Amino acid sequence: MLLLVGLGNPGPKYERNRHNIGFMAVDAIVRRHSFRPWRARFQSLAAEGTLGAAKVLALRPTTFMNESGRAVGEALRYYKLAPSDVLVIHDDLDLAAGKLRIKLGGGHAGHNGLRSIDDHIGRDYRRLRLGIGHPGDRERVHGYVLSDISRAETAMFDKLVDAIAECAPLLGDGAFDVFMTRVALILKPPQHKKTEHKKIERNEAGRTGSGPDREG
Repeated sequence: MLLLVGLGNPGPKYERNRHNIGFMAVDAIVRRHSFRPWRARFQSLAAEGTLGAAKVLALRPTTFMNESGRAVGEALRYYKLAPSDVLVIHDDLDLAAGKLRIKLGGGHAGHNGLRSIDDHIGRDYRRLRLGIGHPGDRERVHGYVLSDISRAETAMFDKLVDAIAECAPLLGDGAFDVFMTRVALILKPPQHKKTEHKKIERNEAGRTGSGPDREG
């Protein structure tokens, strides 16, 4: 089983905060892949489903961010899972907005949700890091992560979350490198097809004489 954990703060006040991008991604996965309805379990909202070949329990802790580890630890112990069976989706200040990375283990880099999970299950779990960018000043970080995604950023983050949901079966199969490649292709498709299309249009215009007229 894969324990898929989205990090965020509960309640409508925080719903569109940058800090809640983990919740947004898990919500999109649950919707796209027709998981069972959310229900209260393990100090969380939990939904069961499948991704690829794996049974999955998706979690949205109903504790605040800095107590997320209580929910993860409770679910882990109930199902007798190892930390390596856990994938946590969370916001990351150290990545440019709209970028993502997967890593196994490592430090929490000051993220209170990860810090709490480390305290409850150790560090040997996977993290899907979703970049939200940095405000540029350490003093502004708290307000920045707890502010809403701006209108200018909305389309970018919506596209990121949709791409993650589309490619999520690869997470269930443990094909993490392939997942990263597929998401990257969705977010930034190759340009060669557009170039070829324009070249064909130019060639057609040359053969039919339909290019622009010039006065000499």
